[in-house]
Amino acid sequence: MKTDFLVIGSGIAGLTYALKVANACPKKKVTIISKTSIDETNTKYAQGGVAGVMRFGEDSFSKHIEDTLAAGDGLCNPAIVEIVVNEGVDRIQEMIAWGARFDKDAFGEFKLGKEGGHSENRILHHKDITGKEIERALLEAVKQCSNIELITHCFVLDLITQHHCGYLVTKSTPDITCYGVYVLNLTNNKIEKIVSAITMLATGGIGQVYRTTTNPSIATGDGIAMVYRAKGRIENMEFVQFHPTALFENSSKGHSFLITEAVRGEGAVLRNKSGDAFMEKYDNRKDLAPRDIVARAIDSEMKINGTEFVYLDCTNISATDFKEHFPTILAKCESIGIHPSKDYIPVSPAAHYSCGGVKTDEWGRTSIRNLFASGECASTGLHGANRLASNSLLEAMVFAHRSFEESVKQIDTISIVDNVPDWNAEGTTAPDEMILITQSLKELKQVMSDYVGIFRNNHRLQRANKRLDLLHEETESLYDKTEVSPQLCELRNMITVAYLIVKSAEFRKESRGLHYNTDYNQQASILQNTIL
Repeated sequence: MKTDFLVIGSGIAGLTYALKVANACPKKKVTIISKTSIDETNTKYAQGGVAGVMRFGEDSFSKHIEDTLAAGDGLCNPAIVEIVVNEGVDRIQEMIAWGARFDKDAFGEFKLGKEGGHSENRILHHKDITGKEIERALLEAVKQCSNIELITHCFVLDLITQHHCGYLVTKSTPDITCYGVYVLNLTNNKIEKIVSAITMLATGGIGQVYRTTTNPSIATGDGIAMVYRAKGRIENMEFVQFHPTALFENSSKGHSFLITEAVRGEGAVLRNKSGDAFMEKYDNRKDLAPRDIVARAIDSEMKINGTEFVYLDCTNISATDFKEHFPTILAKCESIGIHPSKDYIPVSPAAHYSCGGVKTDEWGRTSIRNLFASGECASTGLHGANRLASNSLLEAMVFAHRSFEESVKQIDTISIVDNVPDWNAEGTTAPDEMILITQSLKELKQVMSDYVGIFRNNHRLQRANKRLDLLHEETESLYDKTEVSPQLCELRNMITVAYLIVKSAEFRKESRGLHYNTDYNQQASILQNTIL
């Protein structure tokens, strides 16, 4: 297949980019591929909202910038923060024009919530399913574009570069170029190639590397792993954000139900086993401190009291308000016998967001020519060492737009490469036992959760490295001998992502933001990003 614009991923970043290039270039072909259904994305599971300065006077760009820089703990790129905050309002208005319905009050004004790390109310939301609402609006707009093709159940195996065309490619190669991708078509189980002039990587997060995560099963870090294999630049992978309040369930495996930070913004209070509010011991902002601080505080309380969870007390929020603002959370809680108006909700931290990823510049360009990245898979410089709540959807919109602007400038100067070889599966056979994959996956999640979680130390990181080396060796041997499958490729990608997290964590000889190494309790003066 040949296409002018290839978009890998169908969340807010991918769909926004596709919609813009399709409208600006009506004679060009735009192809969006998703490895499952078109709406199964990290965006769909975003509850809280999108941050933006919508009430000038009460709020300002400078306040939003200051809050973002403070949360990022010295590692944000100030120029990027200014770009995202200043341009974000226009992008939000575009989303509204495309049909996204953010909650309003009786006077027609947007209801603006407040979340951890924010000094003002500036979070636009749609109940507690903001991401799902944005996804709906974008998909409806995309389906109106005749030059956009949507392909589902199509698993991307690798980026195609000069490496596949017989040339030696290393990290020092100055002109690594993306020609498209190899994909496993899950409808016919055949490996095909899609060649493109420009490729947008919008593959989402990495949460499934951990045993417990708020991310869906698709969040396996595929895009980051592919870029690393293609010798592209990756940075800041040590900064994995754990959301403080995921619903604790005894049977919880893999995907954890998120209790949005907006609940604390409405007045909910964290309490320990004894029912005591504890956040004031850790930060003067109490329950609305930035996420890294709250997650560490909860983890500490759990260890002090020997419990697997703490409580979220929502009893001071009226039942009517809770039902109006958080209907999805209410339904989930009631389904397991919890009534938030009178019962405490058991919560514990879960892997939530990767602040690092594929390094991009201010226009979304990666270190690989003709390859852009946006959304959670990208490291733009906005988040630094810790993402400010509800800045992720904003970042995706801004960089999807900036990537679009740069792409349409380039598209007519790029020729689609015709002589890309077919995928080489010579010598491979059908897998004998799926247990080899599933057991390795369990081991990977356990290693990362036990050794590379909210708290780390050098000894744990060394252990993790040794375990990952063995998993990598075993999985590469299996990959070389057997036919590819989504399960095997996802495992391979997750091992690569885990390796990048551990190596980045080892390189950072300090505690900063989301990376808390107990061997370095005092922050050092190391301000550079960790680039691999």
